[in-house]
Amino acid sequence: MAVTRYQWMLSVVGGCVDYDYIIVGSGLFGAVFAERAAKAGKRCLIVERRSHIGGNCFTEKVEGIDVHRYGAHIFHTSNREIWEYVNRFSEFNNFVNSPMANYQGRLYNLPFNMNTFYAMWGVNTPRAARERIELQRRAEVIGEPKNLEEQAISLVGRDIYEILVKGYTQKQWGRPCKELPASIIKRLPVRLTFDNNYFNDRWQGIPIKGYTALIKAMIGETPIMLNTDFLKDRDRLSRLASRIVYTGPIDEYFNFCFGPLAYRSLRFETQTLACENYQGVAVMNFTGSDVPYTRVIEHKHFNPVTSSATVVTWEYPADWKPGEEPYYPVNDVANSALYAQYCDLAAKTPNILFGGRLGMYRYFDMDKVVFEALRLADREFGLTNQNKGR
Repeated sequence: MAVTRYQWMLSVVGGCVDYDYIIVGSGLFGAVFAERAAKAGKRCLIVERRSHIGGNCFTEKVEGIDVHRYGAHIFHTSNREIWEYVNRFSEFNNFVNSPMANYQGRLYNLPFNMNTFYAMWGVNTPRAARERIELQRRAEVIGEPKNLEEQAISLVGRDIYEILVKGYTQKQWGRPCKELPASIIKRLPVRLTFDNNYFNDRWQGIPIKGYTALIKAMIGETPIMLNTDFLKDRDRLSRLASRIVYTGPIDEYFNFCFGPLAYRSLRFETQTLACENYQGVAVMNFTGSDVPYTRVIEHKHFNPVTSSATVVTWEYPADWKPGEEPYYPVNDVANSALYAQYCDLAAKTPNILFGGRLGMYRYFDMDKVVFEALRLADREFGLTNQNKGR
């Protein structure tokens, strides 16, 4: 339930508030931890700086369509316990992520598969596709890849790199591929089958009632303070509980004492359009450097509804600086070393636990967020069975 600042102040003055945990952030990590804490009989208060729960998973209805306000989110996992856990709180649909790539008006299937190779080269057998890729790889004569460009070409050849990797990656990271470390692309999926399913995981889907409903069900009766910046009221809030679970940026918590960690950010432009179907697919990647956005998202395809209107979001990569919304950690050598300094400091700071992509400075798929939150709860409460309390 939401708690207003006025109600909270009355409770504090009356001496009625006494929590085991303050959970900073109501995204997926915070919600899972809150659910597990409640099962363990712990008293928690969630503090959320935004006006809504759900973090970047937040969805809301527009024209009857579940709109993913902070970019496309598809839940996928090969971990049965994780899948069973999230399905306790929401029924999931059978959405299969099959994005398209648009390069100068030509369309290609993702991930790279026989449909992609047929559209690109006109080849119609796995052998012909494999030979074309191998021929291009050998022509480059690359030894140990020194940057992302060389790494990508050594994996998939020049054509795929130029058409489907180069422009998109440079927009996403804001730097030429030759200036990006090879480690960013450890592998590129190549399927010699006509399979457009982007993920290899056993289970995938989207909550039928949206992610906000999923998060709300996880949080249950745990009280929430919305529109509250924990760091601006840190001293007062910290006194309300014996421990803090912090899912915001770890460097910001420590006042950037070693300097800010680097991120990439995103900007979204969303429109409601008077047409039933704008692009025919949930996600269309625009891989050319001549197009400023990276993706166009048509939300009604995530959870199809009958509607004469559609909601479309254009996703633009953006530079980041402190005070703006961080999205993608820049896990290069320098930032990894900086993060290690903050980890050492966190280990010496009593009663504070860091979690989530910002607290752990790591890009997580959603199932990994759930896994990490369950693991932290297990360490705190000894719930060795993830589904205990079912």
